[in-house]
Amino acid sequence: MIALVAALAFAAVIGSGLMAGLFFVFSVCIMQALARLPAEQGVAAMNAINVVIQKPLFFAAFMGTALLGLILIAAAFIWGGEGSYLLAAGGLVYLAGTFAVTMVFNVPLNNALANATSVEAATEVWQQRYLTDWVWWNHVRTIASIGSLTLFVLGFQRG
Repeated sequence: MIALVAALAFAAVIGSGLMAGLFFVFSVCIMQALARLPAEQGVAAMNAINVVIQKPLFFAAFMGTALLGLILIAAAFIWGGEGSYLLAAGGLVYLAGTFAVTMVFNVPLNNALANATSVEAATEVWQQRYLTDWVWWNHVRTIASIGSLTLFVLGFQRG
């Protein structure tokens, strides 16, 4: 494997692993714990999480892995080595199932929750959309991140 592709694949393994872990924890415990709180407290906690998470380190892992996925897709066509199709597949899975799902589904729900103009409106978003739709899409992100991690590891090993 070309040294640069190997380094990029290794970084993609780390990034997708970090994202898989983050989304997994939300799926298996954080959202279930927040759902047990009174709605106003769950909303306040989730809004606080959504503010705190927007830090350079998170964006480096989340968006950096998307960028690595794009580069590995392009590298698969240029390099064409054994394992390149697995790295490209990992990039596609991450971009579609993690990055795009987040931007199209989870972020708009985060914004709707944050922009609710009253406790009643926030409670409605929380109970009728967030605890169902946001959680479902988070499960999708979790599975996609685990899938991309698996594909990146397999591609890295074969390269």
